[in-house]
Amino acid sequence: MEHERNGFKVRAHWRNPAGSSKQVMLLGLFVFAMFVLGSKPMGGAPGEQQPVPESTVYPIKWPGWDQPVVRPQPTVSYPIVFPSAGNGR
Repeated sequence: MEHERNGFKVRAHWRNPAGSSKQVMLLGLFVFAMFVLGSKPMGGAPGEQQPVPESTVYPIKWPGWDQPVVRPQPTVSYPIVFPSAGNGR
């Protein structure tokens, strides 16, 4: 959109705020990196199923895995009072 100012034709434009060029550059690099890193590799014909890699995770089984462990039960049911160090702590 053009307009006239002081007898001169002026085109509409947008200017970055002072000191924001570094932030705009970093934002552009971030967007570019996300575009490059986030893109999937193109391969095969359209609609062709890509092979799925096999899982390399194996179940870890420790000795006695199948036998439940009996948890120890407390032998006393009353509170044990320990002697203090003498300063009340």
